[in-house]
Amino acid sequence: MHLFYTPDISGSQYELSEEESRHCVKVLRLGTDDIIHLIDGRGGFYKARIVSPDARRTILEIEEHLPDYGKREHYLHVAIAPTKNIERFEWFLEKATEIGIDEVTPLICDRSERREVKTGRLSKIITSAVKQSIKAYHPVLHEPVRFRDFIHLHSQEQKFIAHCMEGEKSPLNTRLKLKSSYIILIGPEGDFSPAELESALKEGFVPISLGTSRLRTETAGLEACFEVNFLNR
Repeated sequence: MHLFYTPDISGSQYELSEEESRHCVKVLRLGTDDIIHLIDGRGGFYKARIVSPDARRTILEIEEHLPDYGKREHYLHVAIAPTKNIERFEWFLEKATEIGIDEVTPLICDRSERREVKTGRLSKIITSAVKQSIKAYHPVLHEPVRFRDFIHLHSQEQKFIAHCMEGEKSPLNTRLKLKSSYIILIGPEGDFSPAELESALKEGFVPISLGTSRLRTETAGLEACFEVNFLNR
């Protein structure tokens, strides 16, 4: 299946961007009457026929539209500290997209080793993962936000903070309400600071454990993503 990301699609015809047209005609060597599939990132899955192949502007005829393709009954937002090695954060975004995630916010914490990220490149990684895993929903990647600002901004039905400090924590699976919306906070390699944990608890975030192993940031984020999707399967 040849899949293209077309977020601005509308109507019965569509013109691929120059980049996608070049990939379609020059790389995949597709031509007139060949069938391809499109996703709009909002749940729309389309079957299209090539009517005018061109390396700069390939014209398609839309033959079928399936709305809400692969829609899940839960909603997951992971706010996670970017790793010092950006490739590890990129790996998290790729795999979380493949498993299933709706929003990602790079979280700037007291102990963050990285405080800037280039969201343009990261968005392209997400798009590639969306196409590879045949998902019609494109996760939203937000600009980096300071921890203390973030915890005041959101009101998902269930809010969790995963941390490594001593104190009462519940396994995620014991606190998760199925078919709900969730925010999960994942801290940097040095963990959240005590002040950050206290602030999150005051805002209604529930402290959770992701197991007995001490996990790297990107692994913890992926573990949370997997657990939420597994429990809601």
